[in-house]
Amino acid sequence: MKYSSPRPWADPEAAARKLLEIANATEAIQEGRIHIEKINGPMLFKEGATPAEYSAGLRYAIDKGWLWLHESGTFVKFTPAGAKQFA
Repeated sequence: MKYSSPRPWADPEAAARKLLEIANATEAIQEGRIHIEKINGPMLFKEGATPAEYSAGLRYAIDKGWLWLHESGTFVKFTPAGAKQFA
C-alpha cells in the first residue's frame, strides 16, 4: 500500500536536469553568470521541489561538471559540459 505519490524531483539527476533547464531559460548577466535566486526560486516555488531536493540536484549538477558554483554561492555558470546539454 502506498500512502503518497512519488516526488518528481527526489532523483538528484532529474532535479539537476530541471535546474539546467531553468538556468538555460534564464538570461545570464556579466560573463555568463546566473544569479542563484533565478534558479532556486522557480525550482522551489514553481516546480514544488523541497530544499533537500533542490540542494541534491544542484550538488549533482556541480559534481557532474555541468554547473560551476561561485565560492560566494551567489551565482552559477554553465561549464562547457553543461552547455553541451543544450547544444
